[in-house]
Amino acid sequence: MNKYYTITELTREFGVSTRTLRFYEDEGLIHPERRGRTRLFRPADRHLIKEILRGRRIGFTISEIREIIQIYKDPPGETGQLQLLMQKVNEKREELRQKRRDIDETLAELDNVEEACLTRLAEIGVGT
Repeated sequence: MNKYYTITELTREFGVSTRTLRFYEDEGLIHPERRGRTRLFRPADRHLIKEILRGRRIGFTISEIREIIQIYKDPPGETGQLQLLMQKVNEKREELRQKRRDIDETLAELDNVEEACLTRLAEIGVGT
């Protein structure tokens, strides 16, 4: 017997809105079955939703997620998907490292501005 999940079950399980799941369907990332107006999600759809949400948390775009999913379906299959995923992870890691460097530089600049302000206030005799 096939197990199906309703949209309500999945929104509760993953803490997302029905709009989110409909969006993923509109984007072609998941393909639930339809029974009238009811969407029925297979275990494979549930697994895809879990992976899509993980990709979003990591910072992948919908386009990047679609690319990773699609390469699994087409040759070279899982091997190609894993290689692409490793490439995307490395790219995302480097983006985050750059953001960290940018944040560190900005914090240092803010420290310098604050110190200059405190110095000037002390010079003009204003206590802080």
